[in-house]
Formats: sequence, structure tokens, C-alpha cells
Amino acid sequence: MENLTSRIWIAAVGVLTVFVCLAPNFINTEKIWWPTERKLNYGLDIQGGLHLVMGVDVAGVVKEQGARQVTGLKAEFQREQIPVADVVLTKPEQGEMEIRGGDSARVKEYMSNRYSTMLQLLKDTPDSLTYRYYDAYLIDFKQKVIHQGIETIRNRIDEFGVAEPSISQQGSDRIQVQLPGMADAERAKQLVNTAAKLDFMLVSNQMPPNIMELINQAETAGNYNLKDMKYSAYVDRLNKDLEGKLPPKTVVFFERSPNADDLESGRIPYLLQTDTNLGGADLTDAFVSFDQYGVPEVSLRFNAAGANAFRDLTTASVGRQMAIVLDKVVKTAPNIQTPIGNGEARITLGSSRNRDQSLAEAQMIATSLRAGALPAALEQLEERRVGPSLGADAIRKAQIGSLFGAIAILVFMIIRYRAMGVISDLVLILNVLMVLAILTSLGATLTLPGIAGIALSIAFAMDANVLINERIRDELRKGASFVYGVKEGYDRAMSAIIDSNLTSAATALVLLYYGTGPVRGFAVTLLAGIVTTLFSNVFISKVIVDVVIHKFGKKTLSV
Repeated sequence: MENLTSRIWIAAVGVLTVFVCLAPNFINTEKIWWPTERKLNYGLDIQGGLHLVMGVDVAGVVKEQGARQVTGLKAEFQREQIPVADVVLTKPEQGEMEIRGGDSARVKEYMSNRYSTMLQLLKDTPDSLTYRYYDAYLIDFKQKVIHQGIETIRNRIDEFGVAEPSISQQGSDRIQVQLPGMADAERAKQLVNTAAKLDFMLVSNQMPPNIMELINQAETAGNYNLKDMKYSAYVDRLNKDLEGKLPPKTVVFFERSPNADDLESGRIPYLLQTDTNLGGADLTDAFVSFDQYGVPEVSLRFNAAGANAFRDLTTASVGRQMAIVLDKVVKTAPNIQTPIGNGEARITLGSSRNRDQSLAEAQMIATSLRAGALPAALEQLEERRVGPSLGADAIRKAQIGSLFGAIAILVFMIIRYRAMGVISDLVLILNVLMVLAILTSLGATLTLPGIAGIALSIAFAMDANVLINERIRDELRKGASFVYGVKEGYDRAMSAIIDSNLTSAATALVLLYYGTGPVRGFAVTLLAGIVTTLFSNVFISKVIVDVVIHKFGKKTLSV
């Protein structure tokens, strides 16, 4: 009896926990204190929303990393007084660089001490040393770029206020973004698509006077223009076509003309140096402010490292123009009058446009920068919108199907096993509630594949009930008492129930590990169903039967 009492307490705690976890789905917990406020989240296929697949320009980031590495090595060799003629990036997509001339012995010693885990020596000739990133380093670097992109998008969406976004990696260079129940889809899409890649680049003094003529010739020869392409793709194509016609280590970016609504209507070319750029990695804050005329602008603040780098760059470039570049668009290019050592800068948006438009753009830029600049440029590859009517229809059909299926199962169990069938039905209902409680407590998102997983777990639960009841019947046919038959029935059915659920759990774990998106949702609900089946249909149902026998004095139940 003491054993039964402890089992009753365990079962009661389990049922109470289910109630506590599920209650926020049915009552307003904002008005009363409740241990948890988590609710069951519904996926895109149920409540509708926005689905995006973004391509990540990982190769572009590798090229930028290589360019920064070359610039850094030059500065390091100069600081360490190691004589070299030049450091050149020969294969940007692989991070391959060539160190020409100088003291090769000292260069090799320095590189071995500082970069032995990052750069490998490929070729050693009397005139040069060729280094390249290790494959393992590149793989890890690219993976970090994807993960940083996911976290940055998540931070932006969180600032936007979308509940429970689903953001995950898809393949080696894609990010999938799902925003369930998204009302303002256009603004959310704009927020995700904004790379917010901030750079401070010196304006080159060697811009050809016929730069617009060169640009027009490149467009004509390649049969393309900005109106028919995305700006980022246009700039990349243009600079590739202008290679050899522009000074080395320079790139052409554009600023919107003061009286133009967009870059297509009017643009001003800038020739910028790529070996003196300062990124926005050390940015600590970005917020909307106003100039003395009340025109919106974006104020930037840097941490100590960023402030020092900004001071060094401006100190060495007094009298020159510095372009503030956001997503390859020149926002402003002021002259550096004096060194800037306070770690602050401003992005001006011009006064030619409507104030509300300028304010909205400033807020979008500040939000994107504050949430974090994306480590790589994004390209939208896919967009789908699931309307709430489709989601509501999916819920309605799932509810109808589940209701008819549940009624059929409940009625069958009562007809087939009578009193024991009623107990089986009770624990079946509890089983479903337990699955939903687990999903709620985990913060998981319920999708249509997840509902399929719940349906399959119900089938497992009914299979367990049928095994137990048939085992009890077998013992009763042999002339055993009901009490003994119940004990033996549960004991003998246990091994078969555990074996079948373990094999199902193994399959679910494989799906959980290797699957993505809907497959993982199915696996999570299936695993939750397996756990609750073992607890409710084996443990709690046995407790109920024992309570009926020992507490209420029933010596037999129809089965």
C-alpha cells in the first residue's frame, strides 16, 4: 500500500504539471500570477506568415577577409621591421596571398609563430612566399559567417517584435526565415534584406576624370544597367568589368544624387580605397538624431577599439574625404578636418526628401545597425506568404480529422474492453495533453508535421493499451484472479511496449539529428509522444487500476 501511495503522488504531480504548463493557453496569465507564461506556438503552415530563403555571399566574405589579412600583414611587417617588397592577394576566393621580396627567413619565422594554425606555406621561391588559409580554417570561418548571419537576423526580428521566428541554416550557404503570423510582412522583409554592412572608406585621389564614360562603356559592352539589376549585383558586375581601367585596390560605389528619389534616378560615383576601410564590427550603438535644421540622421558610437582605429585612420588622413558606406551605398563623404578621437560619427541622409521618408529610413538603418551588421551580403532566393485563411483552414481540417479519429478510437476501446477501455481512454486523453504540455514548456512550434507526430504517438499509445488489455484477458482465460491477471498482464506487456517504443525513439532521434524544419518538428512531437506513452499508458493506467482495486475494493473489472 505504501508503494501505491507513492505512485499516486507521482501520478498526481505529473497531472498537476500538465495543468500548470497548459493553463496559459486557456487563461490570461497577465492578470494573475502563474509559474509560467509560455504558450504553445503555431507554425507558419497553421497560422500563416512569411517564408524567406536568403542566399549568403560567403565567398565575398572570404575575399574581404583575405584583403584585410593582406593589409594587416603589411602593417605587422612594418611594425616588426621585417623587410618585404609587397604583400599581394593572388586568389581572393581561397585567401591565397604572396609575400614578395625581403627577408624570407624572418618572414617564415614570423608567420610560423603567429599564423601556424591559420595560414599554410604553399610555395617557397627565392623571390616570394605563397601562403593560403588552411581548408579547416576556411570551413570553420564560413560556418561562423552563417551562424553570425542567423543570430543577426534573429536580433533584428526580436527588435521588430515578431514572436517566435524560425531562423535556421539551409545547406551550406542559405538561411531560412519563417515569421508566423506576420502582419507587417513588407517591413519585416526589408529589415531582413538590409545587410547593414557599415564601412568607412577613404576616397581615392586618383579617380579618372572620365569615370562616367568608363561606366557607360562597361554597361553597353555587358548589356546591363542598374534598373534591371539589384544594386549589389550591379556594383559587383561593374567593378569586375572595370578591372585594369581603375587604380589597383580601388572600387566604385555610388551615392544617391541630392534631388533623386533613388539610385536609379540619379547617382554620383566615388572611387574608394579598399585597403584603408574600417568596418562596423566595433559599433556599440546607433540611434536616430537630428541636425541643427531638424533633418533626421543616424548617430554612431564605437567601443574603445573602434574609437582608436577611427582615430588612427582620421589622423593619417586629415584633409581627405572619408566615405561612410552602408551596403555598398555611399551615404555621405565628408572631409576630415581634424582627427576624430571621440569614437562618434554620423550618417547624414540629405534634406531633399520628405522628412517622414528620411525619418523612416533613419530608423530602419539605426535598427539594423544596432541589431548587428550582417557578416555577408544576402540575396533573397525565395519568398512565400501563407495567408491566415489557409492557416485557419489547415487548423479546421486538422481539428475535424483529429476529433473524428479520437471519437472512433475512444468508442472502439469502450466497446472492446468495457471498463478497462474507459481507463484506457482517460490515459489516452492525458497522453495528448502531456505531449502538448511538453511542447509548450520547450517553447516548440506546433506545425502540421508536428500534428502528424502527435497522431502517430496516439497510435503508439493505443497499441500499448491493446497489448496490456489482451495480456490481462489471456491471464483471465487461464483461470487467474483479476488482481493477478492485472499484475501479470502489465508485467508481460511491458517488454513488448518498451521494445517497440525504443525502436521508434531511435528513428525519431535520427530524424531530429539529421532533419531540418518540418522533419525536426515531427521528430520532436514523436519523441514527446513516446515519453508520455510510457508514463501515462503504462504507469498512470496501472495506478488507476490499482486504486480501483485496493482503495475502492473492486475485485474485478470488465475487460
